[in-house]
Amino acid sequence: MKSEHPHPLTGEYFPSPVPPGTGWPDDPFLRKTGPVTSAAGVRDTAGAGGLAELCSAISVCTACPRLVAWRETVAIEKRASFADEPYWGRPIAGWGSETPRVLIVGLAPAAHGGNRTGRIFTGDRSGDWLFAALHRVGLAAQPTSEHAGDGQRLIDTRMVAAVRCAPPDNKPTTVERDTCAPWIEAEVALVAPYVRAIVALGSFGWDAALRAFKAAGYTVPRPKPKFGHAARATLLAPDGREVVLLGSYHPSQQNTFTGKLTEEMLDAVLGEAASVR
Repeated sequence: MKSEHPHPLTGEYFPSPVPPGTGWPDDPFLRKTGPVTSAAGVRDTAGAGGLAELCSAISVCTACPRLVAWRETVAIEKRASFADEPYWGRPIAGWGSETPRVLIVGLAPAAHGGNRTGRIFTGDRSGDWLFAALHRVGLAAQPTSEHAGDGQRLIDTRMVAAVRCAPPDNKPTTVERDTCAPWIEAEVALVAPYVRAIVALGSFGWDAALRAFKAAGYTVPRPKPKFGHAARATLLAPDGREVVLLGSYHPSQQNTFTGKLTEEMLDAVLGEAASVR
């Protein structure tokens, strides 16, 4: 039997990885949801229900063996500074408003961030930067996001990842990216009618956003818009509505420690997204 540790906020004990439906804060799992075990299963399941059903299915996906093995190994071995905490160790569903005006698209959960806390961009340095900026521009209720269940709330905003499991070295394979793609495509299709601005964090998020909105019937510019910090492109919805896609360097330590991305630069992009109506 796997050892259990207390949740940092609730004090309830959980094994690592956390079994679905056992009381973890904000666990999206619905008891009627069965596991998704293959790329075909992802394709068949992704478009079969609403947002709650989608997030539940994502949370128990095991379609990519390498990613399953990695996320669970990390959850069991842990980082020394989190050795006394349980790790989520499962895929990360999208999080935030169900009718978002702003959609933030990232690469994947961090091994000791979202893979530990159960919420995307939560519990690591990248998340510290991102949520502080979101709070400064009025898109987050709190300046920090430490763990699922901490009271944080996104305002008219939703976060999604192109790949829903933490990948080794933050580098999913092309096959893993494509296996996971129906999840983000289905999520985008469900929330797209409300979205007015998309913020892509890094080139991986930029490409994933273009692919997902194209799959949802949006017209994307040709040739493909080039990613860069503060890059801007306009997508055209099937009803003729314009949606702006904005690029930002990812708030990774590699970018923030070197000054490639500053608070002012991140605030400018997120502030522009917040201002779009």
